[in-house]
Amino acid sequence: MTDQAVGGGQLPPEARDRPAGGATAAPSRRASGPRRDGAVTVPAPSTPPPAARIAGRRRELKALRADIERTGLDTLTGRRGARSRVLLIAGRPGSGRTALAEALLRELAADYPDGVLRTTLTGRDGEPAATEVIARELLDALGTAAPPGAPLDELSELLRGALAGRRALLFLDDAPGAEQVEPLLPDAPDCLVVVVSQGPLTGIPDVRPCTLGGLDTAAAVELLASYAGPTRITVDPTTAEAIAEECAGQPAALVLAGGWLAARPKSSLADLHQALAAVPPPDGQSTAVRPLYRAFRIVYDALPQTAARILRLTVMAPGGLLDAHTVSALAGCTLATAGTALHEFTELGLLRPVAGQEEATAVPDGAAGHPAYRLPGCLAPLVRTLLEDTERAADIQLARARMLQRTVRLLVSCRAMTEPPGSPARQKVAALPRSLRFPSRDAAAGWLRGRRDVLLDAARIAVADGELDTLDRRLMAALTRTLLAHQGPEAAAPDLYTLHGLLLEVATRRRLPREQAAALLNLADVDARTGRTEAALTRYRGALEAARAAGDEPATGRALESLGGTYAALEDWQRSADWYGRALELRLGRGERADAARLHGRIGSACARTGRWEEAIKAWRAAARTYRRAGDTAGQARATGELAHVLECAGAYEEALRTAQEALETVRMADEPRLEAVLRLRIADGLERLGDPAAARLHRDLGEQLLEDHPD
Repeated sequence: MTDQAVGGGQLPPEARDRPAGGATAAPSRRASGPRRDGAVTVPAPSTPPPAARIAGRRRELKALRADIERTGLDTLTGRRGARSRVLLIAGRPGSGRTALAEALLRELAADYPDGVLRTTLTGRDGEPAATEVIARELLDALGTAAPPGAPLDELSELLRGALAGRRALLFLDDAPGAEQVEPLLPDAPDCLVVVVSQGPLTGIPDVRPCTLGGLDTAAAVELLASYAGPTRITVDPTTAEAIAEECAGQPAALVLAGGWLAARPKSSLADLHQALAAVPPPDGQSTAVRPLYRAFRIVYDALPQTAARILRLTVMAPGGLLDAHTVSALAGCTLATAGTALHEFTELGLLRPVAGQEEATAVPDGAAGHPAYRLPGCLAPLVRTLLEDTERAADIQLARARMLQRTVRLLVSCRAMTEPPGSPARQKVAALPRSLRFPSRDAAAGWLRGRRDVLLDAARIAVADGELDTLDRRLMAALTRTLLAHQGPEAAAPDLYTLHGLLLEVATRRRLPREQAAALLNLADVDARTGRTEAALTRYRGALEAARAAGDEPATGRALESLGGTYAALEDWQRSADWYGRALELRLGRGERADAARLHGRIGSACARTGRWEEAIKAWRAAARTYRRAGDTAGQARATGELAHVLECAGAYEEALRTAQEALETVRMADEPRLEAVLRLRIADGLERLGDPAAARLHRDLGEQLLEDHPD
């Protein structure tokens, strides 16, 4: 839960624009991630903005900067530290910890020319985010490819390698604990890691926390005045101090209280103080949470009914990223109503604008210019509780369905832009509302890149829901096809691995063996390609069981053949031949000659590897025969050539030569010059072995000439 929206005594935009508030820095780029802010590299500005952007915390800023220069444990022993220095800002959500970290990063950015990497380690639902996903996002931001489905250890090594030799800032917001932080720490002494957490990072050496409490009275009143204006503070300073005490100096509570005053220019500080005191705390609520709860309730309770409902639904937004289109879909309201509500929430301190997200969140044709927002993490639990206590389950379900349905339509439109103009897909999209259309392929690809993490989170939300599985599958199928169309299979592989895992979760929960088999096969294929052979074996066996349960013969055949290939990769040739044999029986029963011929050949190769020449010869003869019956002349020639090679290995030199010559006659009909060249060279070797060098030379010359004429 990130509290960047209201933390650190950060002044509101109108206050920061005043000369006394200091200059405003150019907005930095931020990328949204699934259930958290995503990682992105931000170039350092030429000059850091002044620290006057936040009220209070000057002492903490000074202490943090001094801690950077503090002698580390390794330095005391005469050795330079091998790892990056870690600064910890500890405090409760709403204490201003994230805003203080951002202020520190602005001051330090010029000293780190390789930029800033930002990510949040707690998910939108308050649970720790998967460290593997975080590491992959950081690698993406650094431009480093990672194998699909790679384990955390491998991702950590890649991340450390990518940061080695760099001078960068790594900001890890809302860390649940040391176990989420440690795998992400660089072995780069010129990098600096800033961590925001509620408690200590036990187990990470040489970390001295900067622990935040409430603002002092002067800073708290200053923050309140930035919203209420100086006049009301001047005429009633005693009540202003009482309000600061009622809010326990918590920046989040003070911002909400200030927003309440800003929306009521005729209300006095006494009115605010009375409103705060009148809010009854829920049973069992801790004293530390009470100030924020009271400030939130006076703001929320004053909202009109429609706006209050919109606010409750904001916690359902994928990736926690809000724009007018997403909110309109969730609430079933007009775009204008959603946009107005988001703007008003921001004025009240309930939301924070996300700089640089307009292009990532907007549909380029007809929706550009809609700003993006986030709900502060410290408010998310309060809003989520309201949603669960106020909204009917059916209404929550309907809101989620509307949001996912709109996402599916956008993905269909995005994919259609990869089709030629005038194609049926493009014609179908042309009939959609303007807000669901893209002006060009480049615009669609840019939207997909910017929304990638949010789209993946939409898939996670759908799967976690458990009641929209038909829509789940439509969403994930549309996302899969769109990623493949725009990125190709290689670039899209990591995201496809995630989607196949989500599909497996749905299929397992809903007891859909056909879909379960398909997901397991796709995941196993990636595991096999990336060297995770044991994992691939386990998944192929699971796919085989599911395919048989579903009566899905094509999937069964694929699983059997894949098991044979995986055992071949392990050089377990006996088991490989056995699994290929089972697949062959199925293919023969279905009359699939081309697949059967291929499997005959694979059995022959596996048998030859272990010197079982008779079985290998039998298999390759069957392969050649089956290719001939299927009308595949080139396949027949290749199989006959392999048969000649096996005969040669078995010591049947004369038969091997005759078989190679037979293959040569066949390949001429297939017009395969390179295969003809290979066969002529093989015949030349056989003729030399049998004492006919002149004929051997003729075949060798012709073979070498063919290779020269057809290099590819």
